[in-house]
Amino acid sequence: MNLIFHTLDNGIRLVHYPLPGIVAYCGLVINTGSRDETPAELGMAHFLEHMLFKGTRKRKAYYVLSRLEDVGGELNAYTTKEETAVFASFLKDDYDRAIEILHDITFNSVLPEKEIEKEKGVVIEEINSYRDNPAELIFDDFEELIFAGQSIGHSILGTPETVRSFSRQSLLDFASRNYNTDQIVFCSAGNIPERKLIRLFKKYFENVPVNIRTFTRPEANSYKPCSVTRKIDTFQNHCIIGNVAYNLRDERRLGMFLLNNILGGQGLNSRLNLSLREKNGLAYIVESSYNPYWDTGAFSIYFGTESNHLEKSIGVAMGELARLRTEKLGSVQLSKAKNQIKGYLARGYENHESLMLSLGKSLLIFNRIEDLEETYRKIDRITSSELMEMANEVFDPGRLSTLIYK
Repeated sequence: MNLIFHTLDNGIRLVHYPLPGIVAYCGLVINTGSRDETPAELGMAHFLEHMLFKGTRKRKAYYVLSRLEDVGGELNAYTTKEETAVFASFLKDDYDRAIEILHDITFNSVLPEKEIEKEKGVVIEEINSYRDNPAELIFDDFEELIFAGQSIGHSILGTPETVRSFSRQSLLDFASRNYNTDQIVFCSAGNIPERKLIRLFKKYFENVPVNIRTFTRPEANSYKPCSVTRKIDTFQNHCIIGNVAYNLRDERRLGMFLLNNILGGQGLNSRLNLSLREKNGLAYIVESSYNPYWDTGAFSIYFGTESNHLEKSIGVAMGELARLRTEKLGSVQLSKAKNQIKGYLARGYENHESLMLSLGKSLLIFNRIEDLEETYRKIDRITSSELMEMANEVFDPGRLSTLIYK
Protein backbone atom coordinates (compact mmCIF):
# COMPACT_ATOMS: atom_id res chain seq x y z
CA MET A 1 0.00 0.00 0.00
CA ASN A 2 1.54 3.28 -1.17
CA LEU A 3 0.74 5.64 1.70
CA ILE A 4 1.77 9.25 2.30
CA PHE A 5 2.49 10.51 5.82
CA HIS A 6 3.20 13.91 7.32
CA THR A 7 3.32 15.29 10.86
CA LEU A 8 2.92 18.95 11.84
CA ASP A 9 4.83 20.62 14.67
CA ASN A 10 1.63 20.74 16.73
CA GLY A 11 1.35 16.94 16.58
CA ILE A 12 -1.50 16.54 14.09
CA ARG A 13 -0.67 13.70 11.71
CA LEU A 14 -1.66 12.97 8.11
CA VAL A 15 -2.10 9.68 6.27
CA HIS A 16 -3.18 9.62 2.63
CA TYR A 17 -4.01 6.74 0.31
CA PRO A 18 -3.76 7.72 -3.38
CA LEU A 19 -6.82 6.57 -5.34
CA PRO A 20 -7.86 6.96 -8.96
CA GLY A 21 -11.31 8.28 -9.78
CA ILE A 22 -13.29 11.47 -9.31
CA VAL A 23 -14.62 10.83 -5.78
CA ALA A 24 -12.39 11.49 -2.75
CA TYR A 25 -12.66 11.17 1.02
CA CYS A 26 -11.05 12.83 4.02
CA GLY A 27 -11.66 13.16 7.72
CA LEU A 28 -10.34 13.85 11.19
CA VAL A 29 -10.15 11.01 13.70
CA ILE A 30 -9.80 12.19 17.30
CA ASN A 31 -8.77 9.94 20.16
CA THR A 32 -11.72 10.99 22.32
CA GLY A 33 -14.93 9.16 23.13
CA SER A 34 -17.47 8.47 25.81
CA ARG A 35 -14.95 6.72 28.06
CA ASP A 36 -13.17 10.06 28.49
CA GLU A 37 -16.20 11.62 30.21
CA THR A 38 -16.57 12.25 33.92
CA PRO A 39 -19.80 11.02 35.60
CA ALA A 40 -21.29 14.51 35.16
CA GLU A 41 -20.38 14.50 31.45
CA LEU A 42 -22.05 11.28 30.30
CA GLY A 43 -22.97 11.72 26.63
CA MET A 44 -20.86 14.85 26.16
CA ALA A 45 -18.50 13.50 23.49
CA HIS A 46 -21.49 12.54 21.34
CA PHE A 47 -23.32 15.81 22.08
CA LEU A 48 -20.24 17.84 21.16
CA GLU A 49 -20.02 15.95 17.86
CA HIS A 50 -23.60 17.09 17.11
CA MET A 51 -22.76 20.67 18.04
CA LEU A 52 -19.82 20.87 15.63
CA PHE A 53 -22.38 21.31 12.84
CA LYS A 54 -24.31 24.15 14.55
CA GLY A 55 -22.23 27.11 13.49
CA THR A 56 -18.67 28.44 13.42
CA ARG A 57 -17.07 31.84 13.70
CA LYS A 58 -17.82 32.50 10.03
CA ARG A 59 -20.74 30.18 9.21
CA LYS A 60 -24.23 29.62 10.53
CA ALA A 61 -25.48 26.04 10.73
CA TYR A 62 -27.19 26.13 7.32
CA TYR A 63 -23.98 27.16 5.59
CA VAL A 64 -21.99 24.46 7.39
CA LEU A 65 -24.39 21.81 6.10
CA SER A 66 -24.52 23.32 2.61
CA ARG A 67 -20.79 23.80 2.12
CA LEU A 68 -20.25 20.35 0.59
CA GLU A 69 -23.82 19.43 -0.29
CA ASP A 70 -23.97 22.37 -2.71
CA VAL A 71 -21.31 20.62 -4.79
CA GLY A 72 -22.65 17.07 -4.41
CA GLY A 73 -20.55 16.11 -1.41
CA GLU A 74 -21.47 14.95 2.07
CA LEU A 75 -20.34 15.83 5.59
CA ASN A 76 -20.78 13.33 8.41
CA ALA A 77 -19.55 12.34 11.89
CA TYR A 78 -19.71 9.63 14.52
CA THR A 79 -18.74 9.02 18.14
CA THR A 80 -17.68 5.75 19.76
CA LYS A 81 -16.43 4.89 23.22
CA GLU A 82 -12.87 5.78 22.24
CA GLU A 83 -12.97 8.07 19.21
CA THR A 84 -14.75 10.92 17.46
CA ALA A 85 -14.61 11.32 13.68
CA VAL A 86 -15.76 14.03 11.31
CA PHE A 87 -15.41 13.18 7.65
CA ALA A 88 -16.47 14.01 4.12
CA SER A 89 -16.96 12.49 0.68
CA PHE A 90 -16.74 14.81 -2.32
CA LEU A 91 -15.51 15.26 -5.88
CA LYS A 92 -11.72 15.36 -6.05
CA ASP A 93 -11.70 18.93 -7.36
CA ASP A 94 -13.27 20.04 -4.07
CA TYR A 95 -10.44 18.88 -1.78
CA ASP A 96 -9.73 22.44 -0.61
CA ARG A 97 -13.40 22.98 0.23
CA ALA A 98 -13.64 19.69 2.14
CA ILE A 99 -10.49 20.18 4.22
CA GLU A 100 -11.43 23.75 5.03
CA ILE A 101 -14.90 22.83 6.35
CA LEU A 102 -13.46 20.00 8.46
CA HIS A 103 -11.01 22.44 10.02
CA ASP A 104 -13.69 25.06 10.53
CA ILE A 105 -16.21 22.87 12.36
CA THR A 106 -13.58 21.11 14.49
CA PHE A 107 -11.61 24.14 15.65
CA ASN A 108 -13.89 27.14 15.11
CA SER A 109 -17.30 25.96 16.32
CA VAL A 110 -18.96 28.58 18.51
CA LEU A 111 -21.53 26.28 20.17
CA PRO A 112 -24.43 28.79 20.25
CA GLU A 113 -26.50 28.62 23.45
CA LYS A 114 -29.75 28.60 21.46
CA GLU A 115 -28.56 25.64 19.37
CA ILE A 116 -27.37 23.78 22.49
CA GLU A 117 -30.86 23.99 24.01
CA LYS A 118 -32.47 22.76 20.78
CA GLU A 119 -29.99 19.93 20.39
CA LYS A 120 -30.65 18.71 23.93
CA GLY A 121 -34.18 17.87 22.81
CA VAL A 122 -32.89 16.11 19.68
CA VAL A 123 -30.40 13.96 21.62
CA ILE A 124 -32.92 13.10 24.33
CA GLU A 125 -35.29 11.90 21.61
CA GLU A 126 -32.40 9.85 20.21
CA ILE A 127 -31.96 8.28 23.66
CA ASN A 128 -35.70 7.57 23.90
CA SER A 129 -35.70 6.04 20.43
CA TYR A 130 -32.83 3.79 21.44
CA ARG A 131 -34.65 2.73 24.59
CA ASP A 132 -37.62 1.69 22.44
CA ASN A 133 -35.40 -0.74 20.52
CA PRO A 134 -34.43 -3.59 22.87
CA ALA A 135 -32.36 -5.34 20.18
CA GLU A 136 -29.98 -2.34 20.26
CA LEU A 137 -30.34 -1.28 23.87
CA ILE A 138 -29.33 -4.69 25.20
CA PHE A 139 -25.79 -4.32 23.80
CA ASP A 140 -25.20 -1.09 25.73
CA ASP A 141 -26.74 -2.57 28.86
CA PHE A 142 -24.53 -5.65 28.53
CA GLU A 143 -21.31 -3.64 28.33
CA GLU A 144 -22.47 -1.57 31.28
CA LEU A 145 -22.97 -4.89 33.10
CA ILE A 146 -19.57 -6.41 32.35
CA PHE A 147 -17.70 -3.11 32.82
CA ALA A 148 -19.68 -2.09 35.90
CA GLY A 149 -18.45 1.12 37.52
CA GLN A 150 -15.96 1.83 34.72
CA SER A 151 -16.09 4.58 32.11
CA ILE A 152 -15.74 2.09 29.23
CA GLY A 153 -19.15 0.67 30.19
CA HIS A 154 -21.09 3.92 29.86
CA SER A 155 -23.54 4.50 27.03
CA ILE A 156 -22.28 6.80 24.27
CA LEU A 157 -25.56 8.73 24.33
CA GLY A 158 -25.52 9.49 28.04
CA THR A 159 -28.74 10.03 29.98
CA PRO A 160 -31.50 12.65 29.68
CA GLU A 161 -30.40 14.03 33.04
CA THR A 162 -26.76 14.57 32.07
CA VAL A 163 -27.66 15.91 28.61
CA ARG A 164 -29.99 18.50 30.15
CA SER A 165 -27.13 19.69 32.38
CA PHE A 166 -24.72 20.53 29.54
CA SER A 167 -23.71 24.16 29.11
CA ARG A 168 -21.65 25.96 26.52
CA GLN A 169 -18.78 26.29 28.97
CA SER A 170 -18.82 22.60 29.91
CA LEU A 171 -18.66 21.68 26.21
CA LEU A 172 -15.77 24.09 25.62
CA ASP A 173 -13.94 22.66 28.64
CA PHE A 174 -14.44 19.10 27.39
CA ALA A 175 -13.11 19.97 23.93
CA SER A 176 -10.11 21.81 25.37
CA ARG A 177 -9.27 18.86 27.62
CA ASN A 178 -9.77 16.12 25.05
CA TYR A 179 -9.27 17.43 21.51
CA ASN A 180 -5.49 17.22 21.85
CA THR A 181 -3.42 17.89 18.74
CA ASP A 182 -1.16 14.88 19.31
CA GLN A 183 -4.33 12.73 19.39
CA ILE A 184 -5.72 13.85 16.01
CA VAL A 185 -5.14 12.24 12.60
CA PHE A 186 -6.18 13.72 9.28
CA CYS A 187 -6.88 10.84 6.92
CA SER A 188 -7.50 11.00 3.20
CA ALA A 189 -8.11 8.78 0.18
CA GLY A 190 -8.36 10.23 -3.29
CA ASN A 191 -6.81 11.50 -6.48
CA ILE A 192 -4.70 14.50 -5.50
CA PRO A 193 -0.99 15.24 -5.97
CA GLU A 194 1.05 14.69 -2.81
CA ARG A 195 2.49 18.21 -2.78
CA LYS A 196 -0.95 19.79 -3.11
CA LEU A 197 -2.42 17.69 -0.31
CA ILE A 198 0.42 18.50 2.09
CA ARG A 199 0.14 22.18 1.18
CA LEU A 200 -3.59 22.13 2.01
CA PHE A 201 -2.94 20.16 5.19
CA LYS A 202 -0.44 22.76 6.35
CA LYS A 203 -2.65 25.64 5.24
CA TYR A 204 -5.53 24.62 7.47
CA PHE A 205 -3.94 22.75 10.37
CA GLU A 206 -0.40 23.95 11.09
CA ASN A 207 -1.68 27.04 12.95
CA VAL A 208 -3.89 25.04 15.30
CA PRO A 209 -2.45 25.78 18.76
CA VAL A 210 -0.41 22.99 20.34
CA ASN A 211 -2.48 21.03 22.86
CA ILE A 212 -0.62 17.91 24.00
CA ARG A 213 -2.43 15.27 26.04
CA THR A 214 -1.19 15.11 29.62
CA PHE A 215 -3.56 12.50 31.04
CA THR A 216 -3.93 8.76 30.57
CA ARG A 217 -7.21 6.91 30.53
CA PRO A 218 -8.04 4.79 33.55
CA GLU A 219 -7.74 1.17 32.49
CA ALA A 220 -10.58 -1.30 32.70
CA ASN A 221 -9.35 -3.74 35.30
CA SER A 222 -12.20 -5.63 36.94
CA TYR A 223 -14.75 -8.18 35.75
CA LYS A 224 -17.12 -10.43 37.67
CA PRO A 225 -19.41 -12.79 35.74
CA CYS A 226 -23.09 -12.27 36.47
CA SER A 227 -26.55 -13.13 35.16
CA VAL A 228 -29.34 -10.54 35.06
CA THR A 229 -32.95 -10.79 33.85
CA ARG A 230 -34.97 -7.64 33.27
CA LYS A 231 -38.71 -7.43 32.72
CA ILE A 232 -39.66 -5.26 29.74
CA ASP A 233 -42.70 -5.11 27.49
CA THR A 234 -41.60 -6.88 24.28
CA PHE A 235 -42.96 -9.57 21.98
CA GLN A 236 -39.66 -11.47 22.07
CA ASN A 237 -37.17 -12.41 24.73
CA HIS A 238 -33.77 -10.89 24.00
CA CYS A 239 -30.59 -12.55 25.26
CA ILE A 240 -26.89 -11.72 25.34
CA ILE A 241 -24.22 -14.10 26.60
CA GLY A 242 -20.61 -12.96 26.72
CA ASN A 243 -17.34 -12.16 28.41
CA VAL A 244 -14.51 -9.67 28.41
CA ALA A 245 -11.97 -10.39 25.67
CA TYR A 246 -8.61 -9.36 24.17
CA ASN A 247 -7.70 -5.69 23.76
CA LEU A 248 -6.49 -3.91 20.63
CA ARG A 249 -2.83 -4.46 21.50
CA ASP A 250 -3.14 -8.20 22.16
CA GLU A 251 -1.58 -10.40 19.48
CA ARG A 252 -4.53 -12.78 19.84
CA ARG A 253 -6.93 -10.10 18.62
CA LEU A 254 -6.89 -11.30 15.00
CA GLY A 255 -7.47 -14.89 16.08
CA MET A 256 -10.45 -13.73 18.14
CA PHE A 257 -11.91 -12.01 15.08
CA LEU A 258 -11.53 -15.29 13.18
CA LEU A 259 -13.09 -17.29 16.00
CA ASN A 260 -15.99 -14.85 16.29
CA ASN A 261 -16.61 -15.01 12.56
CA ILE A 262 -16.79 -18.81 12.65
CA LEU A 263 -19.22 -18.68 15.55
CA GLY A 264 -21.63 -15.95 14.56
CA GLY A 265 -20.15 -13.48 12.10
CA GLN A 266 -21.82 -11.87 9.12
CA GLY A 267 -21.88 -15.03 7.00
CA LEU A 268 -25.11 -17.03 6.76
CA ASN A 269 -22.96 -20.13 7.23
CA SER A 270 -21.90 -19.14 10.75
CA ARG A 271 -22.40 -21.88 13.31
CA LEU A 272 -24.94 -19.95 15.35
CA ASN A 273 -27.01 -19.03 12.30
CA LEU A 274 -27.03 -22.61 11.06
CA SER A 275 -27.93 -24.11 14.43
CA LEU A 276 -30.34 -21.56 15.88
CA ARG A 277 -32.05 -20.33 12.73
CA GLU A 278 -31.63 -22.78 9.87
CA LYS A 279 -31.73 -26.09 11.76
CA ASN A 280 -34.06 -25.29 14.67
CA GLY A 281 -36.01 -22.20 13.57
CA LEU A 282 -35.54 -20.59 16.98
CA ALA A 283 -34.44 -17.09 15.99
CA TYR A 284 -34.64 -14.59 13.17
CA ILE A 285 -31.61 -12.55 14.22
CA VAL A 286 -28.64 -14.31 15.80
CA GLU A 287 -25.08 -13.06 15.84
CA SER A 288 -21.89 -12.84 17.82
CA SER A 289 -19.63 -9.82 18.10
CA TYR A 290 -16.17 -8.94 19.30
CA ASN A 291 -15.28 -5.33 20.12
CA PRO A 292 -11.66 -4.71 21.11
CA TYR A 293 -10.80 -1.52 22.98
CA TRP A 294 -7.46 0.01 23.97
CA ASP A 295 -7.15 -1.91 27.23
CA THR A 296 -9.94 -4.52 27.14
CA GLY A 297 -12.52 -6.08 24.84
CA ALA A 298 -16.04 -7.45 24.82
CA PHE A 299 -17.35 -10.66 23.25
CA SER A 300 -21.06 -11.46 23.05
CA ILE A 301 -23.69 -13.68 21.47
CA TYR A 302 -27.09 -12.09 20.82
CA PHE A 303 -30.43 -13.54 19.72
CA GLY A 304 -34.13 -12.77 20.03
CA THR A 305 -36.63 -15.59 20.41
CA GLU A 306 -40.09 -16.47 21.73
CA SER A 307 -40.28 -16.90 25.50
CA ASN A 308 -41.03 -20.62 25.23
CA HIS A 309 -37.90 -21.07 23.09
CA LEU A 310 -35.52 -19.15 25.36
CA GLU A 311 -34.01 -22.03 27.34
CA LYS A 312 -33.60 -24.20 24.26
CA SER A 313 -31.95 -21.34 22.37
CA ILE A 314 -29.51 -20.75 25.22
CA GLY A 315 -28.72 -24.46 25.26
CA VAL A 316 -28.05 -24.52 21.51
CA ALA A 317 -25.80 -21.45 21.74
CA MET A 318 -23.86 -22.90 24.67
CA GLY A 319 -23.48 -26.11 22.69
CA GLU A 320 -21.77 -24.20 19.87
CA LEU A 321 -19.39 -22.60 22.35
CA ALA A 322 -18.62 -26.03 23.78
CA ARG A 323 -17.84 -27.40 20.32
CA LEU A 324 -15.26 -24.69 19.74
CA ARG A 325 -13.71 -25.39 23.14
CA THR A 326 -13.48 -29.17 22.66
CA GLU A 327 -13.31 -29.91 18.93
CA LYS A 328 -10.26 -28.67 17.08
CA LEU A 329 -10.94 -27.31 13.60
CA GLY A 330 -9.78 -29.59 10.80
CA SER A 331 -7.45 -28.28 8.10
CA VAL A 332 -10.26 -27.84 5.58
CA GLN A 333 -12.50 -26.04 8.11
CA LEU A 334 -9.66 -23.74 9.14
CA SER A 335 -8.75 -22.96 5.54
CA LYS A 336 -12.35 -22.06 4.68
CA ALA A 337 -12.63 -19.85 7.76
CA LYS A 338 -9.43 -18.00 6.87
CA ASN A 339 -10.47 -17.51 3.25
CA GLN A 340 -13.83 -16.15 4.35
CA ILE A 341 -12.39 -13.52 6.65
CA LYS A 342 -9.76 -12.58 4.06
CA GLY A 343 -12.58 -11.97 1.61
CA TYR A 344 -14.42 -9.75 4.07
CA LEU A 345 -11.25 -7.74 4.65
CA ALA A 346 -10.64 -7.32 0.91
CA ARG A 347 -14.21 -6.14 0.36
CA GLY A 348 -13.75 -3.67 3.19
CA TYR A 349 -10.72 -2.23 1.41
CA GLU A 350 -12.93 -1.51 -1.59
CA ASN A 351 -15.17 0.69 0.57
CA HIS A 352 -12.91 3.69 0.30
CA GLU A 353 -14.64 5.83 2.93
CA SER A 354 -14.39 3.00 5.45
CA LEU A 355 -10.78 2.36 4.45
CA MET A 356 -9.89 6.02 4.87
CA LEU A 357 -11.28 6.07 8.42
CA SER A 358 -9.59 2.75 9.20
CA LEU A 359 -6.22 4.18 8.15
CA GLY A 360 -6.74 7.16 10.43
CA LYS A 361 -7.72 4.99 13.37
CA SER A 362 -4.75 2.64 12.85
CA LEU A 363 -2.27 5.50 12.78
CA LEU A 364 -3.92 7.03 15.84
CA ILE A 365 -3.80 3.82 17.89
CA PHE A 366 -0.69 2.00 16.67
CA ASN A 367 1.28 4.81 14.98
CA ARG A 368 1.63 2.52 11.95
CA ILE A 369 -0.46 1.06 9.14
CA GLU A 370 -0.60 -2.66 8.46
CA ASP A 371 -1.28 -3.48 4.81
CA LEU A 372 -3.64 -6.20 3.65
CA GLU A 373 -0.88 -8.66 2.73
CA GLU A 374 0.67 -8.36 6.19
CA THR A 375 -2.72 -9.05 7.76
CA TYR A 376 -3.18 -12.05 5.47
CA ARG A 377 0.17 -13.46 6.60
CA LYS A 378 -0.88 -13.13 10.23
CA ILE A 379 -4.16 -14.90 9.48
CA ASP A 380 -2.30 -17.71 7.73
CA ARG A 381 -0.16 -18.27 10.83
CA ILE A 382 -3.15 -18.85 13.14
CA THR A 383 -3.46 -22.51 14.12
CA SER A 384 -6.39 -24.66 15.21
CA SER A 385 -4.70 -25.18 18.57
CA GLU A 386 -4.45 -21.43 19.14
CA LEU A 387 -8.13 -20.98 18.32
CA MET A 388 -9.06 -23.73 20.76
CA GLU A 389 -6.97 -22.08 23.49
CA MET A 390 -8.76 -18.77 22.88
CA ALA A 391 -12.14 -20.50 22.91
CA ASN A 392 -11.36 -22.16 26.24
CA GLU A 393 -10.39 -18.82 27.72
CA VAL A 394 -13.12 -16.54 26.36
CA PHE A 395 -15.96 -19.10 26.14
CA ASP A 396 -15.32 -20.64 29.56
CA PRO A 397 -18.84 -21.17 31.00
CA GLY A 398 -17.65 -20.07 34.43
CA ARG A 399 -16.55 -16.72 32.99
CA LEU A 400 -19.68 -15.92 30.95
CA SER A 401 -22.23 -13.29 31.85
CA THR A 402 -25.86 -13.29 30.68
CA LEU A 403 -28.39 -10.51 30.22
CA ILE A 404 -31.99 -11.36 29.32
CA TYR A 405 -34.90 -9.07 28.48
CA LYS A 406 -38.23 -10.79 29.11
